[in-house]
Amino acid sequence: MNNKAFFFLLLSLVLLPLYAFAVVSVGGWSPISDVKDPHVVEIGVTAGTNYRLMVTVDGSIGVAGAGVSKKYEAIVWEKPWLKSMNLTSFKPTFHVVTVKKECDADCRRINDTILTHPLNMPANLLYRLWGGEKGREVKIGPCLSKGGAARGASTPARRLSLQRHSGSLSSSGLAREPSDQSDNGGGKMKGLFKSKPRTPADIVRQTRDLLLYADRSKSLPDLRESKREEKMAELSRNIRDMKSILYGNSEAEPVAEACAQLTQEFFREDTLRLLITCLPKLNLETRKDATQLVANLQRQQVNSRLIASDYLEANLDLMDVLMEGFENTDLALHYGAMFRECIRHQIVARYVLESEHVKKFFDYIQLPNFDIAADAAATFKELLTRHKSTVAEFLIKNEDWFFADYNSKLLESSNYITRRQAIKLLGDILLDRSNSAVMTRYVSSRDNLRILMNLLRESSKSIQIEAFHVFKLFAANQNKPADIINILVANKSKLLRLLADLKPDKEDERFEADKTQVLREIAALEPRDLA
Repeated sequence: MNNKAFFFLLLSLVLLPLYAFAVVSVGGWSPISDVKDPHVVEIGVTAGTNYRLMVTVDGSIGVAGAGVSKKYEAIVWEKPWLKSMNLTSFKPTFHVVTVKKECDADCRRINDTILTHPLNMPANLLYRLWGGEKGREVKIGPCLSKGGAARGASTPARRLSLQRHSGSLSSSGLAREPSDQSDNGGGKMKGLFKSKPRTPADIVRQTRDLLLYADRSKSLPDLRESKREEKMAELSRNIRDMKSILYGNSEAEPVAEACAQLTQEFFREDTLRLLITCLPKLNLETRKDATQLVANLQRQQVNSRLIASDYLEANLDLMDVLMEGFENTDLALHYGAMFRECIRHQIVARYVLESEHVKKFFDYIQLPNFDIAADAAATFKELLTRHKSTVAEFLIKNEDWFFADYNSKLLESSNYITRRQAIKLLGDILLDRSNSAVMTRYVSSRDNLRILMNLLRESSKSIQIEAFHVFKLFAANQNKPADIINILVANKSKLLRLLADLKPDKEDERFEADKTQVLREIAALEPRDLA
């Protein structure tokens, strides 16, 4: 029995180096075979890794009490791609087998397990195995990349001198080279730990990759939640970084060249589409950052050209996606703000006006959620007032159904806020010179006059004032139809009395002049025979 045990032990010793060599050659673990090696005793590690370090602190220097030695575990997280190294934990260790997951974004992760043999360890995770009757330490080497050659394979081994302090270990101590290199190695180490700044284009490309990951992550159930959270956190940071480039921060104003680079790369591919599609998967703060990012990008010019407009012209279906967002309570305000910024471009506004989307606003404005309804009203106003020629063309073609819905759903709404916003917007539309032809036809309708006269009787002075600005167009029309004149004559005394008492809260000479003219016109009216 003893011979068999000895045979298997010998076989393990022969196969273990072969296994380690195979793993390292394709990217995996590189075990430290000799724990008594002077470099290991001095706690040397391979460059370009994540690792844990075991530190013995002698109690004679006043750490744990006279004559008592304590073992501490120092967890060091090195990000080779950023050339940074941080001490993240320093605490007493225990005589147990522990698993510590410390990997960069490329590493795979599994659930915590208790391991009893180095060969059970999967690649791409970092473990420290602590065992033995006398607290013997066995360090199983660094975390390497999961594909190709080992991350540190082409980098010479580097020793990190760990210095004993009073119960603590500083990150600067980790970064210090041994004394035999202190004269000429300090500058190299200082340069090594500097992070290489990412260009705006780099950030956009990384963000695009992360958005692609977020878009398909839910369809991959084998992905662990910890990895998904790590990726989403990185995505949030990138979106925040892009926002800072475009808006600047408390320390610096935005740089035009950086903004141009970011904008050009953002619209080079479908980053905007991905961002809109993945918005539901982002947390609230990241959604806010994304909304502000999209809004700013609509204004960014590259070589005196709004490339956002060119992109949207080729991807007008994105407006369909944004429009659907109004029906999602959690996303409506974010999608609404993006939609409002996109219709700053005339080609986009024309697409929306010529589609069935414009009819949906009559319903969105009356949603029970006040914030969403107000946001929809603001977007509706932007759509009908920004691009004068496009709006005039739309109203001429769609006058009948548009004003019929406007009157019945908005001006005659049971909601006070809706009525007030609607009468104000109606005045803005009709009083715009580009809509003069539409205004002339509007004030020739007796149904429209009836609605305006009812609004003049509202108990709210704000609605009365706004209604007056539209009603005066009926009175000032020099080509009034006979039925309009007869309605005004039939209600002459009531109108003269009501208008005489109508006054704004603040003195307004223009208002008083308009009211005087309207009173004069109504007083001079005589009945007309209907043709």
